[in-house]
Amino acid sequence: MRALLSVFDKTGVVELAQSLADLGFEIISTGGTHQQLSAAGVKVTAVADVTGFPELLDGRVKTLHPRIHAGLLARRDNATHLEQLAAHGIPTIDLVVANLYPFGETIRDPRVGVDEAVEQIDIGGPAMIRAAAKNFAGVTVLTDPADYPMVMDELRAGAVSAERRRALAAKAFAHVSAYDAVVAQYLRGGDVEDTPFPEEFSLAGQRVRHLRYGENAHQRASAYRRLRAGQGESGVLDAVQLAGKELSFNNLLDANAAWGMVQGFSEPTVAIVKHTIPCGLASRNTLAQAFAAALAGDPVSAFGGIVALNRSVDDETAQRLAEVFFEVLVAPGFANTARQTLGRKKSLRLLEMPDSGWNSGSRPRSWDIRLISGGFLIQDDDLGPDDRATWRVVSDRAPTDAEWIDLRFAWEAVRHVKSNGIVLVKHRAVIGVGSGQPNRLESVGIAARRAGEQARGSALASDAFFPFADGLEAAAAAGVASVVQPGGSVRDEDVIRAANTAGLAMVFTGTRHFRH
Repeated sequence: MRALLSVFDKTGVVELAQSLADLGFEIISTGGTHQQLSAAGVKVTAVADVTGFPELLDGRVKTLHPRIHAGLLARRDNATHLEQLAAHGIPTIDLVVANLYPFGETIRDPRVGVDEAVEQIDIGGPAMIRAAAKNFAGVTVLTDPADYPMVMDELRAGAVSAERRRALAAKAFAHVSAYDAVVAQYLRGGDVEDTPFPEEFSLAGQRVRHLRYGENAHQRASAYRRLRAGQGESGVLDAVQLAGKELSFNNLLDANAAWGMVQGFSEPTVAIVKHTIPCGLASRNTLAQAFAAALAGDPVSAFGGIVALNRSVDDETAQRLAEVFFEVLVAPGFANTARQTLGRKKSLRLLEMPDSGWNSGSRPRSWDIRLISGGFLIQDDDLGPDDRATWRVVSDRAPTDAEWIDLRFAWEAVRHVKSNGIVLVKHRAVIGVGSGQPNRLESVGIAARRAGEQARGSALASDAFFPFADGLEAAAAAGVASVVQPGGSVRDEDVIRAANTAGLAMVFTGTRHFRH
C-alpha cells in the first residue's frame, strides 16, 4: 500500500504519516511536507524519486507525471489497467492526503502583485486531488485534517468503507471547486461594481458553524463564510463572540441587518432591529444618547431585539443596554467594565466586530446574491453613497437646515427597510417605520401611527416614488413637514401639488432604494 502526502495545512500530518507507516504504508511526499516528515523520523520517499524527474520550472511541475497519476487513476477492477501498470512498473497509490495553499489569504495583502499571486495558483495539487477523488472506488482522498482520526480508525479495523471513500471524494471536489472559485474571482478583478457579470459564476463557502436549527425548529441550518479574493467585506461571521448563548439562524440574519445599518453613519449611531428591519435607529453626539433615542423610537418592538453600535460600548451605554432585554449586541469593541456589566446577562450574545475601517461612514462594495428556485440572482449591492448633486427641491418651499439634516438621515435609513418602505425621522432618530406592505399608502399609515404625535414636524423618506398623491396627503395629515423620495411617477405633478398645498418641503433624489 502506498500513500501520497502533500499538504499546505500540516496539522496532524506527522502523526498521520507515522500511523500509516505502522500499518505498512509506503509514504511518498513532496517539498515542505517531505522535509517535515523526514525531520520527524518518518521513512518517506520523495516524489522525484518515484517519477525519476526533479521538480521542474521552479516547482510548477512536481506530481504531474504518469507514474503518479496512473497510480491514482487505474481502476482496481479493470484487468487492462492493472496490466498496463505492471508493464510500466507503476504501483498503485491507495491514499492521498492533500490540501491547497490558501490563495485567498495571500492576495489579501495589498503588497502582493499579480506575478506573485499567479505563482500561488496550485496546478498539481488540484489535479492530484481530483484524480484520487475520481477513483474513489479504489483510492481514499483526505483534504481535511479533521478527517484523519476517522479514516485511521477504519484502516486499523481493516479498510476504509466505500461509503466513506465516496463522501471524502465529494469533500475533495468541493475543496478544489472553492479554491478555483476564488482564483477566478481574483483574475476577473473581484466582485466590485465595475466588474462585468461573468458567463459562469461559482460561489465558494466554508462552514463556520452548525446552527441548532433554521428559521424554525424543523429546519436544519449551518453558517458559511464566503471565500473571496482580496479583502472583501467583513461581517458578523467574522465577529468574536465574547459572551452569551449560541447564535441562532435568526440571530445572525438580524445581526447582519443591524450591522449593515450603522455602517452608513459617521456619527455615533445605534440600530435596534427586529425581523431585519429597524424599530430604532438614531445618531447623536455620544453612543449613550444614540441608544436612548433609538430605543425611544419603538420601545415595545425593541424588546428581544438585536442592537448594533458603531462605536465601542462604554460604561454608560452598557448600563443603559443592560436595562432592556436584547438577544444580541454587535459593536467594534466593549470596554472591560462594559463587558463585565453586560456579561452578567447570561443569554445576551456579545459580538465584537473586526476593525475594517467601516466607521468612516463608507462600506466596501460587493454583489448582492439571492437564491431562487433553480438558481440565483446577482446584482450590484445598494450600499454606495448617494450623489447629492442629483437631489433637487421640487416644492415651493425648500427644506430648512434642520429639515435637511433629518431628510439625509431618513434617506440613509429607508434603504434598510423592506419595500414599500416609509421612514419617519425627527432629530436624527427614526420614530416610525412602515414596510413590506403591498401599497405605499398603507406603509405611510403604519409609520404615522407608530410615530403618533411625534410625527408633527418630522421628515419622511419613501424608498420609491409616490404613485398617487394620497400617500403624501396622508403624511401631511399626520404632521409630516418634509419629504425625500426618488420621484419619477407619471403623477409627480399631482404629488408636488399636494406637497405645496400642505406646505411641505419635498426633495427628489432621482434614485430609488427599493428593497424586495
